[in-house]
Amino acid sequence: METKARAKQMIGKVIVSEESGRKFGVVGDIVFITESGELMNIVLAEPTKQASELQLSEDDKGRLLIPFSAVRSVGDFVIIAEKDIV
Repeated sequence: METKARAKQMIGKVIVSEESGRKFGVVGDIVFITESGELMNIVLAEPTKQASELQLSEDDKGRLLIPFSAVRSVGDFVIIAEKDIV
């Protein structure tokens, strides 16, 4: 059975790499397209040194963005695939 996660439940979860287990920060917000509801990016709050090394895109406020396509799973942590960020 598939469980659904609400976007607001992701806020505040730690973001961790699937490959290395490195922590990148915390989910600060989620960017989506209003018309379709398509999830685009996770806004990174409290970025770690490792997140700075990834050369992530930034929004107009200078906040780091992780493409939602890199998300592999959501549970106690948000697990992302580093290879899908580059």
